[in-house]
Amino acid sequence: MNRATAIAHPNIALVKYWGKRDVEANLPAVPSLSLGIAEWRTETTVTWGAAFDRVFLAGEPAPAAFALRVSRHLDRIDPHRPRCEVETHNDFPTGAGLASSASGFAALTLAAIAASGRQATRWELSALARQGSGSACRSVPGGWAVWRDEAAVALEVDWPVRLVVCVVDERPKPVGSTEGMARSAATSPLWSTWLATAEGDVEAAIAALERRDLEALGAICERSTHKMFATMFTATPPLIYWQPVTVALLHEVQGLRARGIGAWATLDAGPQVKVLCAAADAPTVAAALAPLSLRTLVASPGGPARVVE
Repeated sequence: MNRATAIAHPNIALVKYWGKRDVEANLPAVPSLSLGIAEWRTETTVTWGAAFDRVFLAGEPAPAAFALRVSRHLDRIDPHRPRCEVETHNDFPTGAGLASSASGFAALTLAAIAASGRQATRWELSALARQGSGSACRSVPGGWAVWRDEAAVALEVDWPVRLVVCVVDERPKPVGSTEGMARSAATSPLWSTWLATAEGDVEAAIAALERRDLEALGAICERSTHKMFATMFTATPPLIYWQPVTVALLHEVQGLRARGIGAWATLDAGPQVKVLCAAADAPTVAAALAPLSLRTLVASPGGPARVVE
């Protein structure tokens, strides 16, 4: 029996991932660019060679659907594996549009590989994590990461921007991302435009990163977000993840810009709003948005997933 523990950080896509070109392989329909969040993390321990297959989430037996998803991922890592026990914990809301599946499957992948005694490159770990949750491949390299194909790659960018994360509803979202992507792809009349413009958004975002041009990156970030949600709103039936306070926060972000404060919003499939800004502006942005939020977090760029014991 071997045991290993790994930590991974969630990541927020600034140029969005939405849709799969190969559902079985979990390959993306569009490229994406993300930034890890240092202040939140998933910690996962895998016991390789336990008496039973068991999965615990936050100290309690995990829901059956979640446990099955974890077991299937362990089967991908080793089809001939022994029984395993998995203990995982997020220090932020789970399944609420805050990328808990990204950090979760990244941490699970690293812990399982280490507990099994195998060796894997960072690229191989990212490719494995992708099969459990697409965005998990970006949490393996952490920091600024780009995902186009089988694995995500890190961009060597040292830029102390901030993401002000506004949590407005901690409940699990009503429609999971995988189902939402499939519905958008099958029924939205805007899907072809979404596919046709994504590569250009990623290339423009990388160029803005290289120039350290926050205004250009922020504009691309918002454009990608609104195009993604346009496919959700025009799906049949529509996918409406936003809450009234989500819209109020978006108006407040526009108001900040009108007052000369650089702030740009991004959202994933859920009601939470994340706001890109300069480190110096983060306290002002957070103070303006806090009255509308359950809680806010000023997030800095997070590092790669790693085995800690």
